[in-house]
This record gives sequence, structure tokens and C-alpha cells, in this order.
Amino acid sequence: MLAYLIRRFAFLVLSLVVALVVIFVLLRLLPGDPANALLSVNATPEQIAAARAQVGSDKPLTEQFARWAGDMVRFDLGESYISGLPVLPEVLARLQVTVPLTVLGFLLALVIALVAGVAAAVGSDRWYGTLLSGFAQLGIAIPVFWVGIILVWIFALQLGALPAGGFPRDDWETPGEALTALTLPVITIAVVMSASLTRYVRAATLDVVGSGYLRTARAGGASMAQALWRHGLRNGSVPVIAILGIELSTTLLGAVVVESVFTLPGLGNMLIDAIAQHDYPNIQGILVVSTLFVLLVGFAADIVQRLVDPRLRLSVSGNR
Repeated sequence: MLAYLIRRFAFLVLSLVVALVVIFVLLRLLPGDPANALLSVNATPEQIAAARAQVGSDKPLTEQFARWAGDMVRFDLGESYISGLPVLPEVLARLQVTVPLTVLGFLLALVIALVAGVAAAVGSDRWYGTLLSGFAQLGIAIPVFWVGIILVWIFALQLGALPAGGFPRDDWETPGEALTALTLPVITIAVVMSASLTRYVRAATLDVVGSGYLRTARAGGASMAQALWRHGLRNGSVPVIAILGIELSTTLLGAVVVESVFTLPGLGNMLIDAIAQHDYPNIQGILVVSTLFVLLVGFAADIVQRLVDPRLRLSVSGNR
């Protein structure tokens, strides 16, 4: 298992390096020069040359990449062309909104999906199982921004129970206000994500319910709930764990839409502003942090799968 962890970590590092190359190349393929963010419409050739020298776009691409990669090794994401402030502190500040939004939405979606998915599987031949499956299909079909708009209309505009958007100026110094501001965005994420997760939980539970070992447990006098808890949970969770990793990564990447709907000062909102202003350091910094998050989630999901299922650990030992 230790040898597998080392190989898996090496693969993670290699994937990150490839991702850095792709991010750098794709941004350089965009029309226009990064120095344009510093220039006015009527800039003179001298001003253009000075701006290109300032941002380094007058250097060969290989030299630009080597400089940027060296900064990445030192955890230096550069400085914003617009504000002149370091990118990393700003990204970390925005993550104080995006990470709680992502994690809380993910946890709520997981609870909903586990209850609804197991109920839909156990009652697959009953009316409530069909109803839950239908709701899951409907949730997948509805775009996330529509869910957000509907929730704002009901709970903010009609009932006045929750704020329609925004976030406290003092961030988490007033936790109650911060959590209140995140309530509708978290529910929005949970509704959309739980719809997708419910299908996978239902499919995994159906496989377990139809298995021989569960029928044996039932024949021994265990109830369906007891048999699922004692014998089906571990086997059914293995395929779901991989999906959870994908869904968690998708949630962070999709936060740009939710943050726009609820005007939250998170990472997604920062990315939209950076793209509109052609602020390359901010764009690169956000993409690097997001890519690292996705890779780490995939790494963690892979390890958890092997901890849950001994057969995967045995397969690792056998292939070594």
C-alpha cells in the first residue's frame, strides 16, 4: 500500500505539471497581449513596449514559462495587473467563501442523496421509489442558476426569510450572518448535486439488494435496514466514493455560477472579474488553485476507496 501511495502521489505531481503547461499555453493562445491590461486605448509604441517588458510578454514563451514555473515552486502566483496586489492572498481570501459554500453544499447533498437513493432502491417497486427517481431526473434537468433564481424568488422576495445575496463585509467575524448569507446558495448546490448523486446511490443500493450475501443475511433473520447497514454499506459505497470525488470537484468549479447568482465574493466571482479585465495573473492563479483542488480530491477518493474495500488493496499488492 505504501508503494502504491508513492506511485499515486508521483502521478499527482506529474498531472499537476502537465496541467500547468496546459494552463500556460492556452492562456497564451488567447487573442491579445497580456500587457494590454495595463494600457489605454491610445497607448504609444513606447508605452506598449514598456508594458510588455513589465509583464514579461516580450520574452520568448519558454523563458516566460520557466519564470512562471519557478514562481509556482515558491508558491508565488504573481501580482494582479489591475490592483498590483499579490494573487495568492486574494485567492486565499476568496476561498473563505468558496470552500464553505462547496463543503456545506456537498455535505447537505450527500445526506439527501443517501436517504433518497436508498429509499428509491428499497422501494423501487413502490410509488415512493418511482416518485423519488422522478424527482432525481427532474433535478438533473434543471440548470443550477434556475434553482437559485427560484429559491431567491420564494425565500427572499416572497417570504423575506433569507437574504437574496451578498456576504458580510467582515466575512466570518459574524458567523451567524455569514451562514445566513450562504443558506440559499448551499441549498441551491445541494438540490442540483443531490439529484445526480441519488441516481448513483440508488444504482449501488440496487446492486447490493440483489446480491447473494444480502439475501443470506435476510434469511438469517436480519431486517433490510440491518442487512444494508452491516453488510451492504461497505460494498455499496466503493463505486459511490469515486462519484463523490467527481461531484465535489464539479461543485467547486461550478461555484462560479452560484456565486454570480447570489453575488458572493468567492473564487468564481473573482475569476469572472479577472477574465473581464484580462488580468492574466489572477486567471492563472485561480486555475492553478482549482486544478490542484481537483487533483487532491481525486487522490483522496482513490485512497479512501482502497481503505474501504480490502479487495482493492489486495489487487494493489498483487500488481506490485
